[in-house]
Amino acid sequence: MHGDKTYYFCSQACLDKFTRSPEEYAGSDAIPASKDDNVHSGANLAYPVKYTCPMHPEVISNEPGPCPKCGMALEPVQIFAEEEEENPELAYMSRRFWISLLLTIPIFAAAMSEYIPGDPVRRVFPSAQIAWFQFILSTPVVLWGGWPFFERGYYSIVNRSLNMFTLIAMGTGAAYVYSTFATLFPGVFPDSFRGEGGEVAIYFEAAAVITTLVLLGQVLELRARSKTSGAIKALLGMAPKTARLVLKDGSEKDVLIETIVIGDLIRVRPGEKVPVDGVVVEGSSSVDESMITGEPIPVEKSGGDKITGATVNGSGSIIFRAERVGSDTLLAQIVRMVSEAQRSRAPIQKLADTVSSYFVPAVIITSAITFVIWGVFGPQPRMAYALVNAVAVLIIACPCALGLATPMSIMVGVGRGASEGVLIKNAEALEIMEKVNTLVVDKTGTLTEGKPRLVSVEALPGWDENNALSFAASLEKGSEHPLAEAIVDGAKERGAKIHDVKEFAAITGKGAKGIVDGRNVALGNKKMLDDLKVDISFLMTRLEEKQKKGQTVVILVVDGTPAGILGIADPVKETTHRAVKELGEHGIDIVMLTGDNEVTAKAVAHDLALDHVIADVLPNQKGEVVKQLQSEGRVVAMAGDGVNDAPALAQANLGIAMGTGADVAMESAGVTLVKGDLRGIVKAIMLSRITMRNIRQNLFFAFVYNSIGVPIAAGIFYPAFGLLLSPIIASAAMSLSSVSVIGNALRLRGARI
Repeated sequence: MHGDKTYYFCSQACLDKFTRSPEEYAGSDAIPASKDDNVHSGANLAYPVKYTCPMHPEVISNEPGPCPKCGMALEPVQIFAEEEEENPELAYMSRRFWISLLLTIPIFAAAMSEYIPGDPVRRVFPSAQIAWFQFILSTPVVLWGGWPFFERGYYSIVNRSLNMFTLIAMGTGAAYVYSTFATLFPGVFPDSFRGEGGEVAIYFEAAAVITTLVLLGQVLELRARSKTSGAIKALLGMAPKTARLVLKDGSEKDVLIETIVIGDLIRVRPGEKVPVDGVVVEGSSSVDESMITGEPIPVEKSGGDKITGATVNGSGSIIFRAERVGSDTLLAQIVRMVSEAQRSRAPIQKLADTVSSYFVPAVIITSAITFVIWGVFGPQPRMAYALVNAVAVLIIACPCALGLATPMSIMVGVGRGASEGVLIKNAEALEIMEKVNTLVVDKTGTLTEGKPRLVSVEALPGWDENNALSFAASLEKGSEHPLAEAIVDGAKERGAKIHDVKEFAAITGKGAKGIVDGRNVALGNKKMLDDLKVDISFLMTRLEEKQKKGQTVVILVVDGTPAGILGIADPVKETTHRAVKELGEHGIDIVMLTGDNEVTAKAVAHDLALDHVIADVLPNQKGEVVKQLQSEGRVVAMAGDGVNDAPALAQANLGIAMGTGADVAMESAGVTLVKGDLRGIVKAIMLSRITMRNIRQNLFFAFVYNSIGVPIAAGIFYPAFGLLLSPIIASAAMSLSSVSVIGNALRLRGARI
């Protein structure tokens, strides 16, 4: 309890473990949940669970069941770490499969007896008794075991969305109904249905075996599909279930992770997982962040450093303050982003959708034509041949393989990227990434560490360094710009006094101005001083010397007179050189886009061996630069980490946000790199290429399978080779086709990127 409200959880087990008292919440930011705000243990995901179709993500249902468009089993929109006791759809199909299999074996054995020398079954039992035996056993197989197919086939007609189950229901239904009439009323059939012995052929074994094989295919498909959510389950499984809470009296106790609130102090002992996101307040240790970023090297953490939930503490003991809990943690955001991306549709899916919309009607027409041709021109018994081949055409066709080709690869590929710290916002971004040939990168925070440091202070006549730095830092303490933070930190390290500032005003892309200690103070670049009409021509030589060293230079002006020159440097990331080289090897042209001056920008570009540099660009101009590159026929990806990069990220064909940057940049981007490392772009490119290659393989297989299978089933090779395809073989091929597509998609889980 907290006041007069109660926290509610998804199960009694969670409630039983809820061990925090009201006093422990005193002074915290906890907000009690209402009765309707149920929370799922370990994931903080609200019920009720929604279900969707992997082939048709626009279909959302409150209950599990078949998709009204394609008949496939709906899957939970949200994936939970803990495994369910049993997948209801899998259990449903498995039960029907095993019972149908037991009943089908004797049916199949009786039918195949005629191919055994001496025909032992028919030597003992007359044909009529064998027919009744098959009828009795096949009826529960077809009508009970195959009931889901008839039900889904019926709804496909009602919903005007013909699909695989339409064909299965028609094929097995035709074989079973025909055989039933042949068993009950054999005398009504003309000679065109009778064989050499005058008997009417029956196909109970075909109907039963087809039903059983399709059930087997459904079981295998459901098992394979469950593996596509393995990446999300692995991510969720990273989070610990409990945390070591440090109470106000200094004592400690283990509590459920769901009960942690912002501001709590939590101890993480050596070898334990960090429960939520926060900031270290005591102790130091190395933390393994590979589960989030994919990078194997532990990162040193000490007071003031941010720490991420689900990472693993090393040998030291640390205490941190919780800053993000529940659905706000990085892990929860990753899971949410991956889930949404897996349900999105790639543009290439439109091809499969277009083909599928015509596919089933075309197969039904082909089946009807097959029946007519065999019924008119086929050998005796013509009508029996006509029925068998028409059923084979219906059964072998597999629109499901076409529909699954893209979403299965997307689901596995997006999950694979998440395990490497590459978050894909949607399937369209994954497809575009493959086509990118130009990468525009911001300098600060993307190529560089994004942590500028004050490296030089030069006082001009009439000023000393300490006094000049004092005025500069006093002005910049009101700014949130990284350069301002570097100046303030540098002033504190040097012991410079910091005054209050009045009438502070930041001028985007140029600098800032205000009143410090009663004097008008301005600090900025040459553009700002030109606007203020301050002459700095006599300083240009000194400015260029610092800029050639890679320093960003700002000039301090007090009461209209230059007072000092401050140099700030932002070191290039250790991994940037390697990433730039690898991107070049992948055919990516890199353009550095920065608001810094041209001399400083070229110094950094020279260090990285970059040929294309565009400097002195204001934030509102970055989008225009991207647009210009696009007008040249380039497919442009923009990588940035700041609020000022958001317009350019949105303008680019593909925006790539560094995970260490601003939330608005991440929202504008199609790809987010959790590590904030350019090497992640290399991984994203590789991921895109192997995923799109996998999709094309699946589509090729599905097209070729159906293009070859349907004509063979229709009997196209019979005139030349006497080759016919049994409906039983057709059903086995159809069942395995979908499983093959999913199996090929699952290969992405082990792909190297």
